[in-house]
Amino acid sequence: MSKVYVIHENSEWTVHLTKRLEELGVPYEEWHLDEGTLDLSAEPPEGIFYSRMSASSHTRDHRFAAEFSGQVLAWLEAHGRTVINGTSALKLEVSKVLQYLELNKSGVRTPKTIAAVGKQNILKAAEAFAGHPFITKHNRAGKGLGVQLFHSIEALKSYVEGPSFEEPVDGITLIQEYIQSPESYITRCEFVGGSFVYAVRVDTSEGFELCPADACQIGDLFCPVGEEVEEKPKFQIIEGFEDEILEKYKDVLARNDIQVAGIEFIRNAEGDIYTYDINTNTNYNSDAEAKAGKYGMLELAAFLKKILEEKYAAAASTV
Repeated sequence: MSKVYVIHENSEWTVHLTKRLEELGVPYEEWHLDEGTLDLSAEPPEGIFYSRMSASSHTRDHRFAAEFSGQVLAWLEAHGRTVINGTSALKLEVSKVLQYLELNKSGVRTPKTIAAVGKQNILKAAEAFAGHPFITKHNRAGKGLGVQLFHSIEALKSYVEGPSFEEPVDGITLIQEYIQSPESYITRCEFVGGSFVYAVRVDTSEGFELCPADACQIGDLFCPVGEEVEEKPKFQIIEGFEDEILEKYKDVLARNDIQVAGIEFIRNAEGDIYTYDINTNTNYNSDAEAKAGKYGMLELAAFLKKILEEKYAAAASTV
């Protein structure tokens, strides 16, 4: 029997989807690809394949999960299987440099960014931002990895040459202009099946750790799920969000064969939008969704069910 195969490396982030698949009666199987084997002479099973592989997999001791998943996805695609968020999506998931280049192709403004390898080159790159605040971040990131705010090159030098410096897993550090929002929030736009689902406003007053997942822990910070309701929730779904940027985002996703993603932007004091992240392993915050009555994982499960039924109904009609 054909089924949905969910490719991932983190069960805590996947259980919310599998519960929805069960709720809708969708047959599925999980492929946890933190390790394994791939027989190139074998043929993949029938079904559709959805990848939730994450750029931050190495932080969960799954150092080569993304690399292995890339080979598995290529194998599936070579055999003509239907893959949701396949090799093109994974390519962008693990590289912010590639994300920015693709965003720019669609006329999407991104912050000025310089990629550097080597500590001396990080310091050299920062000279382009002298006199202005700037941030560092990892090229292959997720969970706010390596994000630090600096107001001087001297402060950056102390960090880079000190014991707290975080070496990026791919060796590439990004130095980026700091876009300051007057109200300390960013906006994340969620897409399923290439269509806009909703936008969520995320409070950034406590820092850069913006993971919306229910089971999300970054250092000593936890996402506000299952705790007392806050006066000012960290995550709030925006009712009736509309902006011309959405059409540009759809173009980026379509050109890169990405069906499921969360795209984040920030507005400066003048109201200009700067986009800085495409997350193809998107997660959703249950508190915000419950208040708005909108459910990303339910939308995703319904989308996968529709693709599965269409694919194999068409196949049956040709027999």
